[in-house]
Amino acid sequence: MKTPLKATTTVLAAVLLLVLTTAVPAQAATPSTKAPVAGSLPAYNVSGVYVTGVSSGGYMATQLHVAYSSRIRGAAIFAAGPYYCAQNNVSQAIYGCGDNQYPTNLSALQTYTRTWASYGWVDPVSNLSGDPVYVFHGTNDTTVKKSVTDDLVRYYQHFGASVQYDSASSAGHAWVSPYGPVGCTATASPFLNNCGTDPQNSLLRKLLGSVSAPNTGPLGGTLIRFSQNTHAVNGWAPGLSMDDNGFAYVPSSCAAGQSCRLLVALHGCLQGYGKVGTVFVDRANLNQYADTNNLIVLYPQASTSASNPNGCWDWWGYLGATNYPIKGGAQVETIMNMVRRLDG
Repeated sequence: MKTPLKATTTVLAAVLLLVLTTAVPAQAATPSTKAPVAGSLPAYNVSGVYVTGVSSGGYMATQLHVAYSSRIRGAAIFAAGPYYCAQNNVSQAIYGCGDNQYPTNLSALQTYTRTWASYGWVDPVSNLSGDPVYVFHGTNDTTVKKSVTDDLVRYYQHFGASVQYDSASSAGHAWVSPYGPVGCTATASPFLNNCGTDPQNSLLRKLLGSVSAPNTGPLGGTLIRFSQNTHAVNGWAPGLSMDDNGFAYVPSSCAAGQSCRLLVALHGCLQGYGKVGTVFVDRANLNQYADTNNLIVLYPQASTSASNPNGCWDWWGYLGATNYPIKGGAQVETIMNMVRRLDG
């Protein structure tokens, strides 16, 4: 018997991103940042689109990749499980896609994907073959168990993706960055951990093929704060549990018309603008690489709502629609509208 969504959403929010432990302060470097400048998203000379995300953002990144694999060329996923893992069931999300008390039903998820591709609800699965995929799981992550992330790896391998799996870090449940203010093994706000490593180098090398060293000095680009309402499928982002504001970091080279790649970066629960401001935007260590690698970084923002008190992305159906992981899904299409605008 399915557990009613409203009765268990708070449990999911509490369990899934965020079994909090005491944070151990890390000796994190202070990143160069840019103050947001209000504006809109113009079109740029984009040569390829990629996605990355952590926890609920990792699940959303995979939804975007699978639904639009003809347009999105690769994905980097931190601390998440396979596509459609929750199967529109919040109990399955908690106990099968965070914890491993329930099975992930991997073969069924693969069958759903192939069937939906045959209907045109997601792009042909053949597009996933050869796509670069980077997957990260920390050994101290007890929020999303390793067996769940293992099944994400198996899911992508089943469809022929080229997967790099980083599972040796002692990280807790978090995005790991040299600028993380939280100790490596902790699971604590703002879920940006410093493990003395640079996974962004690895993920970008996997996605892009090569990567130049990051800009460790003052950033040279612009951080645009734009209205997500403009791109929301209903014209009102808060109605989709998305913030009024989204962000995009644009290097000066991309603004000047050079060919650039686009990376969509999706925060996890309790990491959105309404909860922690621009901490994820500033400390994810992506803007530093963007400056030296002709890379635009789009930071869509989820927000809290009655059915989503911790500001997670919709990967279990909290908006009440069953099409959340496919073409036509409200958050999927809203993010893709941003991509389409930037991609010209």
